[in-house]
Amino acid sequence: MTEKKTILTGIRPTGNLHLGHYFGAVGNWIKLQENYNTFIEIADVQALTDNFNNPEKVRKNVRELTLDLLACGIDPKKATIFIQSRIPEIAELTVYYSNLVTIARLQRNPTIKTEISQKKEIFGNSGESVTYGFLGYPVSQTADITALNGNLVPVGEDQLPLIEQAREIVRKFNSIYGETLKEPEHLLSNLPRLKGLDGNEKMGKSLGNAIFLVDGEELITKKVMEAITDKNKIRKDDKANPDVCMVYYYHKLVSKENLETICYECKEGKRGCVNCKKELAKNMIEFLKPIKERRRYYENNMNEVDKILEEGTKLAKLEAEKTMHQVKKAMKIDYFE
Repeated sequence: MTEKKTILTGIRPTGNLHLGHYFGAVGNWIKLQENYNTFIEIADVQALTDNFNNPEKVRKNVRELTLDLLACGIDPKKATIFIQSRIPEIAELTVYYSNLVTIARLQRNPTIKTEISQKKEIFGNSGESVTYGFLGYPVSQTADITALNGNLVPVGEDQLPLIEQAREIVRKFNSIYGETLKEPEHLLSNLPRLKGLDGNEKMGKSLGNAIFLVDGEELITKKVMEAITDKNKIRKDDKANPDVCMVYYYHKLVSKENLETICYECKEGKRGCVNCKKELAKNMIEFLKPIKERRRYYENNMNEVDKILEEGTKLAKLEAEKTMHQVKKAMKIDYFE
């Protein structure tokens, strides 16, 4: 019997999940957990790299994020959810790996360069206030992956430079200390980043263009009614282009049974935007219904949620301890063992 490959993926506890997270990542993880040994990291340490002055926010969102993951369909019997900060071996590996990568190489990482430019309000326009922790994110991520012996890391195209840097660090370690660590590979997701209700290429809390999985029916309806449509459609009976309409964009996600009719009526001027939005809101609410039902169950059974986190973290730590034993032996620092 072929041994299952191990997947390591993670998410930062900085807020509740929105539809962009679901369609861009979590929905894929739900499928992957069926065929892979899946570890899902609640990356609280990495969240602190740009939330270091607001630890309460990170702490609160560890449980909120866990609730969202379970509500979406992550099965604790098939996937291991764990808290990054409770695995000290990850921090230790980060220190060792930091000797294997130069500052210049980290500064050239396209993903890091992009994220720094997006966080000017934190680091300032010059970038001189970039913290060591933020710049070293690829090193920390390498420690996450290798601590759990991850074979595969599900990523989008924008995250590929991080995986390549992880591979470089592993190769450098193995070239110096002998074949010890697995060189991880990316598992490229073909899911595009979900656009916001305002047409922005990115859906996000700070942009005010996201529908969150915890949003109530009234709030979902309000947000959908404010979504951008074809600006050239002035009157109800005007023909429109559904390809530039965010309402149709979301219909493609949650209204698949009626999609051809929606598209036809839009193009022929037989569908008003108000009614189209109301239909989308109704379908969106129906789509999120099972997610909300599962969340309510776990909200009423928080002891079960805490147990899932505790047991998952214990399992992850056992794996990390095995890796650390091998690493220390290879590095000749396995004193007294």
